[in-house]
Amino acid sequence: MASNPLLCAALVLAAITALPARAEAPLSVIDWLSDSVANPTDQGAATQVPESASPGDVTVTPLGKPRLDAVGLLSPAVTGLPADLWANSAARDIALMLASEQADVLPSVQGLLYTLLLAELEPPEDTDEQDGVVLLARLDKLLELGALDQAQALLERAGPTNPALFRRWFDVSLLTGHEDRACAAMRAAPDIAPTFPARIFCLARGGDWTAAALTLETGTALGYISDNEDALLARFLDAELTSEDIPLDPPLRPSPLVFRMFEAIGEPLATTSLPLAFAQADLRSNSGWKARLEAAERLAHSGAIPANRLLGIFTERRPAASGGIWERVGAIQALDVAVLSGDTTRVARALPGAWAAMQQSELEVNFADLYGERLAKLPLTGEARRLALTIGLLSANYEVIATGITEQDGPEMAFLAAIAAGNMTGAKPEGTIADAVARAFTAPSQTPSLMAKLTQDRLGEAILEALHLITDGALGDVADITSGLSLLRQVGLEDTARRAGLELMLLERRG
Repeated sequence: MASNPLLCAALVLAAITALPARAEAPLSVIDWLSDSVANPTDQGAATQVPESASPGDVTVTPLGKPRLDAVGLLSPAVTGLPADLWANSAARDIALMLASEQADVLPSVQGLLYTLLLAELEPPEDTDEQDGVVLLARLDKLLELGALDQAQALLERAGPTNPALFRRWFDVSLLTGHEDRACAAMRAAPDIAPTFPARIFCLARGGDWTAAALTLETGTALGYISDNEDALLARFLDAELTSEDIPLDPPLRPSPLVFRMFEAIGEPLATTSLPLAFAQADLRSNSGWKARLEAAERLAHSGAIPANRLLGIFTERRPAASGGIWERVGAIQALDVAVLSGDTTRVARALPGAWAAMQQSELEVNFADLYGERLAKLPLTGEARRLALTIGLLSANYEVIATGITEQDGPEMAFLAAIAAGNMTGAKPEGTIADAVARAFTAPSQTPSLMAKLTQDRLGEAILEALHLITDGALGDVADITSGLSLLRQVGLEDTARRAGLELMLLERRG
């Protein structure tokens, strides 16, 4: 612990010098990010371009420096997407479309959106002026979905070396329990000027309580720390204040930094009413099982965590009570044991309850990924067979499952098998949604907007618009379904089109 007053004063002076006259509010669609960096950059300019002696119409890029918007985790060989997906689009147009995408309706749409967010693609045509805009939009959508592991991996691939990226990486680290690593990175990055609250937090985490207290006193006197921040930081630094004073009023919209400090003073904030990213904090081993279960359900629904992780949390121990989430836990555990035993009678008895539980929390596709293939191998009959086929058609193995459908399973199942095969010959759709899906395979059509984007080689924008149309269709605007599915099929995204068609038929998603 540092105790030299001159050293502490020097640290505070360095903090003051690093700060601007007044820290600006961060410009981001994610309004809960910590104001952890003193000079947050505009979302439209993630990097500062150094001045050059070159003429104004010439852009100079250091050799070997990767474009931020080109950074990704999945190569074109993995995604199957063309590398120039964004090439003919404007960066801000892509960013706006990503920000407006609603991906919590159909899992297939959600899955393709994740692929677009994580793909390694050539940057847009105006990258020289706007480099980083698309990367920040991708990161912010991942944060909105609660996909912190994916966001952190993308940030670390890009290198969180500028304020806009560092703020996101710092907050992700706070929510995933890696705050010491974030503070160490902050100390090691001289170009990143932390705000007073962030500096105080990191000084305390590093054990330098004297410097942290002096920084708090100085920051408050200079007006860099609000009254609420002062009260919270004072308790964070002095545990005796926490035990003697009345609890602090919980903020309605805490940042990750405030969230972690409330936790540190023994007044943890509930995450159920907070943005989805905060639910990741409840997945840590120090959280209660019920909180972990609720967080896992929310994050699995957004695609932020895989089905296997959800199952692992669901099967950690026996339910402690009845009703609500405990009913779902009990139902899943009963089916899991039955499937492991291979006893078809037990499976037939447990399956309806487990399926109803997953429908209640809209986790049918996660459930299908876990059990669809295994259920298909069991000689089930009657309603149990029908449920098993339904679940299998929602899984990644839908094509194989569909080959097991026979005439005895009825015309509805026959139509679903036709979607799975991508061949509507002889299929008989019944209902408006079925008709809209069928037309995407038999008489594909597109909106003028989609046709224009394809003509202009703005393929990425066309795909995003198609996903938006399919989502609108799932929520009730059936006319959009045919256009959206048709576009996906035309550009080679056949698997997503078929899975979306099956989900439109089998899932109840009406907003």
